[in-house]
Amino acid sequence: MTAVLVVGGAGFIGSHTCKALKAHGFTPIVYDNLKGGHAWAVKWGPLVASDLFDEEELSLTLEKYKPQVVLHFASSINVRESMQNPGLYYNNNVVGSIKLFEAMQKNHIPLLVFSSSAAVYGSNHKGVLVEESACNPIHPYGKSKWMTEEIIHDYEKAHGFRSVIFRYFNAAGADPHGQIGEAHEPETHLIPRSLQTALGKQEFLEIFGSDYPTLDGTAIRDYVHVTDLAEAHVLAVKWLLAGKESMTLNLGSGKGHSLNEVLAMVEKVTQKPIQRKILSRNKEEPARLVASAEKAAHLLGWRPKYTDLETIVSTACRWYSTQGRRLDG
Repeated sequence: MTAVLVVGGAGFIGSHTCKALKAHGFTPIVYDNLKGGHAWAVKWGPLVASDLFDEEELSLTLEKYKPQVVLHFASSINVRESMQNPGLYYNNNVVGSIKLFEAMQKNHIPLLVFSSSAAVYGSNHKGVLVEESACNPIHPYGKSKWMTEEIIHDYEKAHGFRSVIFRYFNAAGADPHGQIGEAHEPETHLIPRSLQTALGKQEFLEIFGSDYPTLDGTAIRDYVHVTDLAEAHVLAVKWLLAGKESMTLNLGSGKGHSLNEVLAMVEKVTQKPIQRKILSRNKEEPARLVASAEKAAHLLGWRPKYTDLETIVSTACRWYSTQGRRLDG
């Protein structure tokens, strides 16, 4: 079996991708420091519990398993934290990535799939975002992703790397079979936070802003199921192994849902009310972020299957109510 190194493979999207890789005949090798990921999420290949800053362990891992492709999921992801502690984000997300790319170059592994973010686009956009839309990130998290994209392009020119860069929109849901799901600490994503509130884990849900220029005053986002994201990564691995060119692609459903629409769906699925506490919003946060994923459909043949909001919320609810609350991380 072809070995694939999955950096950050014990995390939310990384673990789902490991399951998909295994189903398609690949051997996922998880490299994760377990600060944000979980050992229980590593089910489909070996785990190396180490950090990108441990250059010796990283090099030994590459020498031992000889992966043909590297999938790079590892990063700090809390937008508000990035604004309070930018140094942490530039160090973890940018410097850590350089450590990985240097190790890849030294071990003659030039194929990379990188997890970027819709946050690189910033806020000055209306309508549906395409890959050619201008990038103007507004916080250190988004800036760190944009910087890393630029660094990857430099490694392509200098060292012959080939890459697929994925700009995720809002990853959501959970494995439809209930084997793995989302478990961040602290949790910052809307659907699991709303589930925690509906299921009695917390008293109320904090909502940052109800005065966006949208129909109901709450921000509109594109929610894409994590299983669909995982399948896109498998397609990217096959694309690179076939010798095809580098590219940057959006991964989203192409549909936007307001925060209030998501909360209404969580209330419908759980049959429980969600108490809300409205706080002021960051005026720079975009009112609407929705992807065009036509390029991914055309080049990779990727078309998300789990696009219905009720399906996305239901899989997340099933995971959280039956598994997530019992896991201590």
